[in-house]
Amino acid sequence: MNIDTKIYIAGHNGMVGSAIWRTLTAKGYTNLIGASSKELDLRNQQAVAAFMAAEKPEVIIDAAAKVGGILANNDFPYQFLMENMQIQNNLIDTALQSGVEKFIFLGSSCIYPKLAPQPLKEEYLLTGPLEPTNEWYAIAKITGVKACEAIRKQFNKDYVSLMPTNLYGTHDNFDLTSSHVLPAMMRKFHEAKENNHAPVTLWGSGTPMREFLFVDDMAQAVVFALENKLPEYLYNVGTGEDLTIKHLAETIQKITGHQGEIVWDATKPDGTPRKLMDISKMHALGWKHQVQLEEGIQRTYDWFLENINRFKEVKM
Repeated sequence: MNIDTKIYIAGHNGMVGSAIWRTLTAKGYTNLIGASSKELDLRNQQAVAAFMAAEKPEVIIDAAAKVGGILANNDFPYQFLMENMQIQNNLIDTALQSGVEKFIFLGSSCIYPKLAPQPLKEEYLLTGPLEPTNEWYAIAKITGVKACEAIRKQFNKDYVSLMPTNLYGTHDNFDLTSSHVLPAMMRKFHEAKENNHAPVTLWGSGTPMREFLFVDDMAQAVVFALENKLPEYLYNVGTGEDLTIKHLAETIQKITGHQGEIVWDATKPDGTPRKLMDISKMHALGWKHQVQLEEGIQRTYDWFLENINRFKEVKM
């Protein structure tokens, strides 16, 4: 990999894609390309093929996806299944047809069975039923992982899949109808603080365990995969540490300065009881996360405060 290697980052304006772009730029890479969703609809096969033919990238990093929390996944199952498959299939197949030798596909820890043993190992893929609240997204991502594995097996190309745990950080989605748990909590606590420290109602019991990775650490993992030929097709990326949703809420409450009550709505779903990643394979290769949770939440909240007047509302 040279600093002038032409690298296309799909989804470069999103939280993960923008972190990858910043990280590569900081390392001196000079030939990065991206296209906004207005400039290129990744669901359109012909448009993707035309873009690839014109730009001729040497490497593709797929950080583009339709993402959301439990509510969004539950309310829009078809879009989460179909649009994610369209996006990744167009990118993967066009990359293969265009002779792209290196492709990095980003997925999610939700690809693993709901009740798989903890921590989650890569080999647990397809060994049991998925979590029903996000199975549509998970199935789409599993097909992407398998497509890259098939290309690796049949055509001997360096196509690798990285499965991050729950990501958070700057440039996250703070829209309450479609965001993930950490940014949704951050916005709720902040707005409640502004509203005379009003009570904050959160979904579920607070007992599920979750693992969180700061997005800049994920970007470093992508760069690691870019600059090295990884020997296997699938790698987990996380911290190897988790905490209860209740502990997470109390941590965010402290950082935002909210002093009101937390109310747990047990009529709402908890989701998977636990999702801790086994990250021993990435550790063995030499990658490890750097940002601890409290530092990452503080950095995210600082960014949130600086950008509070220009959050995008996410349309489903």
